[in-house]
Amino acid sequence: MAAAVAAAPGALGSLHAGCARLVAACSARLCPGLRLPRSLAGRRVGPAIWAQGWVPAAGGPAPKRGYSSEMKTEDELRVRHLEEENRDCHQVFPCLKPFHVLLYPQHPCPSCQVDCSRGIVVLGINRAYGKNALSKNLIKMLSKAVDALKSDKKVRTIIIRSEVPGIFCAGADLKERAKMSSSEVGPFVSKIRAVINDIANLPVPTIAAIDGLALGGGLELALACDIRVAASSAKMGLVETKLAIIPGGGGTQRLPRAIGMSLAKELIFSARVLDGQEAKAVGLISHVLEQNQEGDAAYRKALDLAREFLPQGPVAMRVAKLAINQGMEVDLVTGLAIEEACYAQTIPTKDRLEGLLAFKEKRPPRYKGE
Repeated sequence: MAAAVAAAPGALGSLHAGCARLVAACSARLCPGLRLPRSLAGRRVGPAIWAQGWVPAAGGPAPKRGYSSEMKTEDELRVRHLEEENRDCHQVFPCLKPFHVLLYPQHPCPSCQVDCSRGIVVLGINRAYGKNALSKNLIKMLSKAVDALKSDKKVRTIIIRSEVPGIFCAGADLKERAKMSSSEVGPFVSKIRAVINDIANLPVPTIAAIDGLALGGGLELALACDIRVAASSAKMGLVETKLAIIPGGGGTQRLPRAIGMSLAKELIFSARVLDGQEAKAVGLISHVLEQNQEGDAAYRKALDLAREFLPQGPVAMRVAKLAINQGMEVDLVTGLAIEEACYAQTIPTKDRLEGLLAFKEKRPPRYKGE
């Protein structure tokens, strides 16, 4: 890493190189046997990436995996509030603190008096042994997490991702489904549909980071999000007709709204699976990226988008989503009336006045969601 950053010209290059040496020394003391992935060497990365990016060096001890066949069921969904992790980043790498603002002006952290991730929440699915399939327990955990998030005013953007390489969500847990009686299947599918609907109705922007396989209910979960990004190597499709059933988690309704009725019918009738490039071409996803060495290219893009949303007014973001969602279900005249009603909600807010004052004073606004 030091060699890579030392090539940067001028004083900034020297500063990068000096910090790289400090990082190496600090990591040797705090995290022996670990190194940064090659793809991060010499890059300006935010504290969340520094904290997550360490991998075993050659001959070094491997960190304990977060999943196994003996994993506790409470670990199948991980809810991470990124500002809490960033708040501790200089406890892990204290040598970075003097350089952080200079090195990472776009992604400074609370320790540097500027917050880059406040309000970003990541829901990480972590059922490696079940290919992240939607089991009774996972649906229960998703429901609980969504219930807590929808009433949390501090939440600004939610990212749904997988913590299992190569898999986003393989759909319903068919092994568990095979053990259900006919009378149990319908109510369970209703629970899946209800949770996915709750995700679709979350008041803040939601992003699905598809870094791997997203089939059936897995794609329906992604379709419930406002924005979908995927790696080019990802595979996605509504494949239920292969099993003599139909999409039951909203797929027959959300896919046509995303890509049009005719193409949605074609994909559902054929149970066709698309890769990331094909999904981008038909409008199923917003961004497609080449997969990186760590297997989280879509997640990193989702983080970039989430940080792009953060400076905006929280109240405005919520009512804008409400206006768009409700307006898309009605005729234009009614939709414009919905927009007018939503706009009216922003007029008496303190944030609106702060935005005008910040514009006048030529400074970034300090919104409080009030």
